[in-house]
Amino acid sequence: MATHRRSGWSEDRRLRSARGVRGDRATAQTVAIGMAAVGATLVVGAAGALHVTGSAEDPDMSTTAQARDGVVPATSTRPEVATPHRITDSADSPGPTASGGHEAVAPGARPAAGVIPGVGDLMMARIPSSTRQVIVVTGADQSSTVNRVVLWQRADADAPWTAVGAEIPGRNGANGWSHDHVEGDLRSPVGVFSLTAAGGRYADPGTALPYEYRPSFYQAGGYEGDPMGEAFNYVVAIDYNRLPGHPPSDPTRPLGAAAGGDIWLHVDHNTPTRGCVSLPQASMETVLHWLAPSSHPMIIMGDRASLQASAGQQ
Repeated sequence: MATHRRSGWSEDRRLRSARGVRGDRATAQTVAIGMAAVGATLVVGAAGALHVTGSAEDPDMSTTAQARDGVVPATSTRPEVATPHRITDSADSPGPTASGGHEAVAPGARPAAGVIPGVGDLMMARIPSSTRQVIVVTGADQSSTVNRVVLWQRADADAPWTAVGAEIPGRNGANGWSHDHVEGDLRSPVGVFSLTAAGGRYADPGTALPYEYRPSFYQAGGYEGDPMGEAFNYVVAIDYNRLPGHPPSDPTRPLGAAAGGDIWLHVDHNTPTRGCVSLPQASMETVLHWLAPSSHPMIIMGDRASLQASAGQQ
């Protein structure tokens, strides 16, 4: 997803140098990714990538009031998640499943403790006990370019997971899903990843995540009226091959450039993505308001079979 970036890097290099993110430290950061942050949690994605949750926030990124940093109580009144566009590719859209897929989950549904419908024990085992918020993105199969997105939360490690708001229609890579994502393959990586930073062309809408407001960084589209120009109004960085807690614009790739990067949640542009997951803008705003660093939010994403897999199948 390096195509998110502008070709000019002088301003970015200056800003990274000012905040202490220097190229000569990238190798050391990569080696230390599993132990650098005190109290960090190491998560292994389906592609074999290492992801650290609980790392410190970047000092250059603005944060909102910590009053919004708590878990939304299960009994709270929650805003419905807007779904401005309809996915009409029924052959590609996930439908109800006999094994408990989470399509058409009723708001406020409360499955058994430790279980999220449609997610097998292989993926659930990668969710830290400290996590209180999970976004589940499910495609029908590995070639799907559309998906269903459901927000889940729990009060504590022993409480059942509760669906939050309405199901959201999303899109993913133009070539579907991959367990071995590489730069330029137009596939979205399958796995479990932390969510530790946000940003966008628009100012902070009121999220508790560290937020990078830098309109000059995010690509404005190739021509006037290009829908890609709206894609990066808001982004939430998915911690695939990046340093958790750092701004979305940080180009550091712990697994190397060939493994790709810049895998984000961003605003839908009415076409499949280059590897990201896109949501309607109103839904992105809802997600940004909901996510809280203290809840150690995670995302589980991939095709249905991969998400439902159990350890015994491996």
